[in-house]
Amino acid sequence: MKKILIYNSGGGLGDSIQLFPLILSLKNHFKKSNFFYLGAHSNHFEGKLKEYKISLETLNLKLKYFGFRWWHLLFVNKRVAEKNLGKFDLIIDLQSKFRNSLILKRVPHVLFYSKTFKGFFSTRKIKSYSANHLDNLSLFLEDDVINIEFKTNRLPKEILIEAKRLLPNSNYVGFSITQGNNYRKKSWSLYKFTSLANKILSKNKIPVFFIEKNKTDLIEKIKNQVPSAIFPELNSKLACPALVTALASRLNTAVSIDNGIMHMMALAKIPMIVLFGPTDSNKFAPKNNFTQILDSKILYKTKDINSIGVDEVLSLI
Repeated sequence: MKKILIYNSGGGLGDSIQLFPLILSLKNHFKKSNFFYLGAHSNHFEGKLKEYKISLETLNLKLKYFGFRWWHLLFVNKRVAEKNLGKFDLIIDLQSKFRNSLILKRVPHVLFYSKTFKGFFSTRKIKSYSANHLDNLSLFLEDDVINIEFKTNRLPKEILIEAKRLLPNSNYVGFSITQGNNYRKKSWSLYKFTSLANKILSKNKIPVFFIEKNKTDLIEKIKNQVPSAIFPELNSKLACPALVTALASRLNTAVSIDNGIMHMMALAKIPMIVLFGPTDSNKFAPKNNFTQILDSKILYKTKDINSIGVDEVLSLI
C-alpha cells in the first residue's frame, strides 16, 4: 500500500495520544507506505505532540470540522482532486457517526475500514467488531498486524535528561487534577487532592503536581495546603506533553482524573489510579495492565466524581 489515510474526529490531545499504538503498529506493518491524517480538528501529531516523533502528513481539504457538516458532501471530491493524490489504498475511519462516515467515504479509495453501523461502510465485511481497531484491521486486511506500544526511549534525549534533573530521586506520586474543558464536571475536589497529598507525605512519598504554569492561583492554593508538593514544570524552560510523559516515567504511581495529562502519563507505563465520574471509563481509561479505575457510576451509581473518597484512592496507592 502506497497511501493510507487515517481519519480522527476527536479534537483533544488525549484522543490523539490514544492512537499512538495503532499508528506505530500500522507504520511497522506497512513500512513503505505514506500515512496521511484527516481530522475534524488540528493535527496534533505535527503540533503539540511533535516531540513524540509520530508523524502523519496532514490532508488539508479546507473543510473545517470535516465530517460534521452535511454540505461537506458537495466538496470532498473536488478538494481531494486538487491535491492530485489519486486514490488512497486504505482509509481508516476511527469514529462511528453515520454522517461522518458517509462524507469520508467520498474520498477516493480502494479499501475503506469503518465500524459505523457494524461495518456498513466497510469494503470488506468481518463477522464482528471489537473495541480494538487493530484487532478489527487484522481481520479486515486478512493479515496479522503486530501491536507496537509506545516506549519512552523514543523521546528526545534532552527531554529525558531534563525529567531526571527535575525528579532525581524516588517515591514520587503524581497528581493530575485539572480538566481540559468544562462541558462536564470531571474534576475531583481540590480539598480531596490536597488531603490525599498530605496523607502520602506521612508515608514518606512525595506529591508531584502536573499543572500548567499559567494556573498561578491554583498552584498557590496547593502550595499553601501542601508546602512540600513539587511542581516540576515550573522549574523548566521546556513545556510540552512529551516532558509530562518523561516526568511520569520517574514516578512510582500517579492519580488522575479523565484528561489529556492522564494519557500523557499512561504512555510511561507506570501504575495509575484514574478517577471517573460523568465520562465513560471503558472508552477513555488507558488500555494497559497498570491502571486501576475508580468510576463513581460503577461504585455508587452516580456521575458525581466526588462520591469517591480519599481513603479509597489512598488504599490503592
